[in-house]
Order: sequence, then structure tokens, then C-alpha cells
Amino acid sequence: MIPCCTRQEVIMARFDLTDFEWSVIQPLLPTKIRGVARADDRKVLNGIFWRLRTGAPWADIPARYGPHTTCVNRFNSWRRAGHWARILEAVSAAYDGDVQMIDSSSIRVHQHAANGQKKTRDPVAWVARAAA
Repeated sequence: MIPCCTRQEVIMARFDLTDFEWSVIQPLLPTKIRGVARADDRKVLNGIFWRLRTGAPWADIPARYGPHTTCVNRFNSWRRAGHWARILEAVSAAYDGDVQMIDSSSIRVHQHAANGQKKTRDPVAWVARAAA
């Protein structure tokens, strides 16, 4: 009997980093590690990209990507250090600039959310604004 997969074999999710993308990104990652060894960068990056792609809360990152706090902390520290700009530039160059992105300004609000009641402490302010 041949097992279908071993415990050490990692099953890639549909939108996880490909080997090509990982080969572009890996040399750009910080290598100076202080204290405890870092969790697997590729796994954490896949978790970060999963969260950014779905728009789900950080706490909802699937367990296969490790603890969500690791993803949050790594995302924020790399943002402050400017690593994301370098990663985006390298991936864009690797694909000859053929990277497509969606900006949040191009996404419509669901029809039920568009007409939500305005929350304000001073209801007179809304009346005054409408009258002007």
C-alpha cells in the first residue's frame, strides 16, 4: 500500500506562490535574524497573500499558513522596513510588467451597504449640510 502523501509533503493551495515566483522573491527577503529562528517565509507569505486576496480578518488565516499573529507581525514589520516595495518591483519585472492589480477604489459597495444610515453625534449637522 502506497500512502497518498507523507506528513512532510506540503499540499499547495490554488493561489500559493509558484516556484518561479518564490525564486524571484526569496533573494529579496531579509536575512538578518535575531533571536528565535523565523517561521518558513514562503508559508507566511502565502498566508499574507491569502488574507490580502480574500479581505478576511487576520484571525481567519487558515492554519496551514501558521499562526495568524506571525503573518500580521511579519506584514507590518516588512511594511515599515520597505520590503514590500522591493518585492512588488521584482515580481513585476519578472513578469515583464504584466502584473494586474485591483485597487480598492474600483470596487463597488454592496447595494445593501450603500444606503446605510449615517451615524453622527449631531443630527443637526446633517440637516444643515443638506440645506446648504
